Amino acid sequence: MKALRCSVHGPLDGLTLEELADPAPGPGQVVVDVRAAAVNFSDILIVQGTYQVKAPVPFTPGSEFAGRVVEVGPEVEGFAPGDAVSGSTFVGAFAERVVVAASSLTALPPDIDMRAAAAFGVAYATAYHSLTLVAELGKGETLAVLGAAGGVGLATVDLGRLLGARVIAVASSAAKRELCLAKGAETALPYDDLKRRLADAGGADVVIDLVGGEHAEPALRAMRWGGRFVSVGFAAGEIPRIPLNLVMLKGVTVRGFEIGGWGRRDPEALRRGRAELARLFHAGELKPHIHAVHPMERATEAMAAVANRASAGKVLIVPDGGDDL
Repeated sequence: MKALRCSVHGPLDGLTLEELADPAPGPGQVVVDVRAAAVNFSDILIVQGTYQVKAPVPFTPGSEFAGRVVEVGPEVEGFAPGDAVSGSTFVGAFAERVVVAASSLTALPPDIDMRAAAAFGVAYATAYHSLTLVAELGKGETLAVLGAAGGVGLATVDLGRLLGARVIAVASSAAKRELCLAKGAETALPYDDLKRRLADAGGADVVIDLVGGEHAEPALRAMRWGGRFVSVGFAAGEIPRIPLNLVMLKGVTVRGFEIGGWGRRDPEALRRGRAELARLFHAGELKPHIHAVHPMERATEAMAAVANRASAGKVLIVPDGGDDL
């Protein structure tokens, strides 16, 4: 099978497309024929060796996929060859086949749109649990999303609208802001003079910060009394330092969300959230925005688009034959 390989941590241009033996499942594992895989920002960090957990080299990047089961290992119940599934893994998805724990898979309807399924899981799970478990967003509150045009950002805008919030999207270009408005944001703002712009828009009860860097503090300064500031990522490449006097004077709660930590400490909460998301997805109430689809031969280009923040929504990689969805 073809697979994208990382032999040394570093720039994306060091990745190569190689032929590997098809994987075999162990106890509790399933082999999936990958029809579409989504690029997440964490995939870039893992290749660069800057993610909080390092992947031993060599490895195949990729953490999110949808496809069909081709083989099940011993001790697996509930899955059979031919089943449509989506799933997540630390690494391994940017290949024609991936072997994963059966517990990491979600069963899908047989006629599912594989590309939409691949683009949905991680982004919407991150957005949903950030808003519900951590921010405890209430109906009628104002939600500001920094990095609103990325995969998780657009999912946060989409879910904020569905949860009954007034959504303010913050994005870097006019085209991205237009997309946020089309996704349900009431207002879309650029980053310059962010404190004034957010204040003029009425301030925010909840901020979901996917960017970090220099934009975190201005957003916090524009928050309403008693608001909740949730740090989810640092796409700007810089971890912000927040003056704690602002937290004290505004009565703001600052929290963080990282899905792996929640999965280890409260897996039942994530299970309930995923079940609700699956219901909304299958009912057509939520749909991810797919920016571009690249063949495996252009996987590095797909990852670079996400790394350079040149995309809006999700970027997908499809193996040979992946167009047959």
